[in-house]
Amino acid sequence: MHFYHQEKIGVSVSFTNLMPKKQNTLLKILIAFTIAVVGISQVNAKYDISQDIPNVIIFLTDDVGYGDLAVYGHPVIKTPHLDRFAEEGVRMTDMHSAATVCSPSRASILTGRNAYRSGYYNIAGFFGTTLPENEISIAHLLKDAGYQTGFFGKWHLSRLESENEVSVNDMGFDYSFATTVNAFGTGPKNPVKFIRNGIPVGEVKGWYVDILVQEASEWITKSKNDGKPFFAIIATHESHTPIDPPAKYTSLYDNNKTDELSKNISYGGLARPKKDISAYKKEYYGTVTQIDDAFGNLMQLLEDQNLTDNTLVVFTSDNGPEYPVTFAESGGEWEDPIRDKCFGTPGNLRGMKRYPYEGGHRVPGLARWPGHIPAGIVSDKLFNGSDFLPTLCHLAGISLPNDRTIDGTNAFNAFKNMDYERELPPMWFFPLNYGFMPGMAHMAMRYDDYVLIGYLSPERGSYAKDQSVDWIKTAVPAKFELYNIKKDEAQKNDLSDTETDVLMKLIPVMQSRWIDIRDEGPWWGRME
Repeated sequence: MHFYHQEKIGVSVSFTNLMPKKQNTLLKILIAFTIAVVGISQVNAKYDISQDIPNVIIFLTDDVGYGDLAVYGHPVIKTPHLDRFAEEGVRMTDMHSAATVCSPSRASILTGRNAYRSGYYNIAGFFGTTLPENEISIAHLLKDAGYQTGFFGKWHLSRLESENEVSVNDMGFDYSFATTVNAFGTGPKNPVKFIRNGIPVGEVKGWYVDILVQEASEWITKSKNDGKPFFAIIATHESHTPIDPPAKYTSLYDNNKTDELSKNISYGGLARPKKDISAYKKEYYGTVTQIDDAFGNLMQLLEDQNLTDNTLVVFTSDNGPEYPVTFAESGGEWEDPIRDKCFGTPGNLRGMKRYPYEGGHRVPGLARWPGHIPAGIVSDKLFNGSDFLPTLCHLAGISLPNDRTIDGTNAFNAFKNMDYERELPPMWFFPLNYGFMPGMAHMAMRYDDYVLIGYLSPERGSYAKDQSVDWIKTAVPAKFELYNIKKDEAQKNDLSDTETDVLMKLIPVMQSRWIDIRDEGPWWGRME
């Protein structure tokens, strides 16, 4: 680990791309009043049926780890439909969610921006965090270009029950069938909190993921009959807690063979509970297989409707896998028994959900678009969650909004295992108020083959819990670790003391990127 003394920070950061504070404040004010004129007017290229543009489905799972699928090497879990899907397209080995926890990850998919810019320093609700109404989403852009747009499943960007916060439809979706958060209370079976286009629907029979696929299938069929291209996000509750799959899936893993094969599974280097929770692994494994079946049903629908060839489908996850509560997290002050069923794995990567190390945000990534993505390939090119917006805009022939920073880039070449240009190095942050977790870093930045890990200074110290935003708004990374991620994906060998030339090159890049992102985000609960 390398320490970079804070008194040097002022001269090490390049401020050439940072606006003066007064100009930055003025810009924020102007954006709030001119989004309809400035933002959307930049993207009013209408849909041309002669263009070779695809339908798009993003199938977003919840807390599924990099190592949770058979096609990614899991020794136990069966995922035959996803195995086949990978053979028909590309398996990504460097796919990333844009954040280490759900709300910011989902915000970045929609906006193409690092979610700290939108105020998601933790999940929605933290200090009243909600999606700002002036954000331009990929749904806004595609809808304006002639797409029909639909959202199905977990939203977790605002309270859908509140009239004072944006709804799914406000963010550019023609059709929505969503829940504010996960299926807490009832569990994934017979959920009761779905809202369809702003209207609560009450209890829906079945399991969350199966309900989503059925609802989306009916909408896709109608969209096809209407003769327009469609864009759909299908965001499952599974494999998030509460975990409760149908018995037919659990029974697949209720045997001694499962126990034997799962002995050497890694959990990102995090400690597991001392109590025996092994009896629950069959429920987690069964849930992943249930996801696989539901995804297979969706792919069959595309085949039946003759939509396979002109639909880009991406299967991925919103962050790394969840871990059971340990004393290190709770301090013995609280419990969360439903997390005892969390047996997701990041493979051999370091870290889990919430951690800026690779295991917190490198996720499964499978993509298929026949004739455009070669079948059966493996790509080691980086694709980040913030890349969805610029990539899909490129495919649809839409200009990007030019009144705000877009952190992602058009990375479609990554699906073909081809190089591409990236202007801004991606960054991943810890969820604020989780800095106390053992081994928790504050941020990571990818630059070519290297990952720079950063720790904020000054340390949290005397800042009270309700002053956590005050802390990050005044802190700068000043302690670092450096890893060559291509040679050391498990991040075991810190190079900060040996490759000092690379370190000194990347430190000001990280500091400058951090300050730019940090300063744009709202200052929730500011202490005067």
